[in-house]
Amino acid sequence: MKRKTIRIAVQKEGRLKKDSVEYLQSLGLEFSKEDVRKLIVSCKNAPVEILYVRHSDIPQYVQYGAVDFGIVGANLLYEKDFKVKVIKQFDFGKCSLVIAVPLNSPIQETKDLEGERIATSYPNSLRKFLEQQKISASIIEIKGSVEIAPLLGLADAICDLTQTGKTLRENKLKPIKTLFDSKALLIESPFKSKEKTEFTNKFLAKDL
Repeated sequence: MKRKTIRIAVQKEGRLKKDSVEYLQSLGLEFSKEDVRKLIVSCKNAPVEILYVRHSDIPQYVQYGAVDFGIVGANLLYEKDFKVKVIKQFDFGKCSLVIAVPLNSPIQETKDLEGERIATSYPNSLRKFLEQQKISASIIEIKGSVEIAPLLGLADAICDLTQTGKTLRENKLKPIKTLFDSKALLIESPFKSKEKTEFTNKFLAKDL
């Protein structure tokens, strides 16, 4: 059965959530943000549902049409080749994917990474960069707390997101290369519907 509601996915928890919610409310959508336990919240003034989900799942929900729109970091789209349309870039969610090394490391620039071990949660982004630079290095994929890898002797360098550089400094790391800068993006599913067109014209068109 074809659904009549528009679904918009935002980060359940994390650095993009607050700004994402405020943006949707700025469009004129009325919904409660008080009950943080709810995964789906219905708008009061439109046939729209706000879904609070894991950030890394949003592009897949959008790509396969489970939701119509989503707000994600550009870094997530670069890491994996999702088939979604970017319709707006925001001025929030700013961060950079960088390669960093211990302060006393002999690695001082990109070419010094040859033959070294690099820990990261973004293996595809790192692999693309290393291939472009014609550098052969071992990629060690870690899901979280990447900064601790050099201290544990697991890696010689890390490739991770940073906003202010504070976490790097706290772990006695220094960036030697920025792979790319990232901001939050509004993405759209490839599937068309009358409901989506009506929603875009009423709420999004003036802001795009």
